[in-house]
Amino acid sequence: MNEILHQPGFLGTSANFAADMTLALGLLVAVLLTLGVVMAVRQKYEVHRWLQTSAVVLNAILVIWMMILPFRDFVAPGLPQQLHERFYYVTVLHAVVGFSALTFGLFVMLRGNGLMIKPLRFNNYKLFMRISYTLYMLATLLGIWVYFTWFVNNPNPPVY
Repeated sequence: MNEILHQPGFLGTSANFAADMTLALGLLVAVLLTLGVVMAVRQKYEVHRWLQTSAVVLNAILVIWMMILPFRDFVAPGLPQQLHERFYYVTVLHAVVGFSALTFGLFVMLRGNGLMIKPLRFNNYKLFMRISYTLYMLATLLGIWVYFTWFVNNPNPPVY
């Protein structure tokens, strides 16, 4: 599996397969979340719940498997000294927003599936879901910016 991930990517940039797959799966998460919003508007709440749950779980796996290690290996060693450089500030911004989206999204998903402990349950679903969706979309846009910063027109792209 490691050999496949380190092969050249399929998007025609300097990225490897792992980075291209991360971008593609991140976009898939955004599409699933958006379809879930459409289902909620159409009052198809069971389909909405399944789409949102699937997207949040897929995103959590993606973050744990494909994002934390590159951050640790390529970004964290340069902090805070190089935070003024685009490579670092774009990635750190994405990490902060992405962590917020992931944490809040997991919280909303657990509550929506009746798995949240009673003291942390909320009733204003629309507000919490809208905040979560907005954070996910912002994290997705920032993730695209990270991809372009790391792998498009970058003479020394990170290799992982």
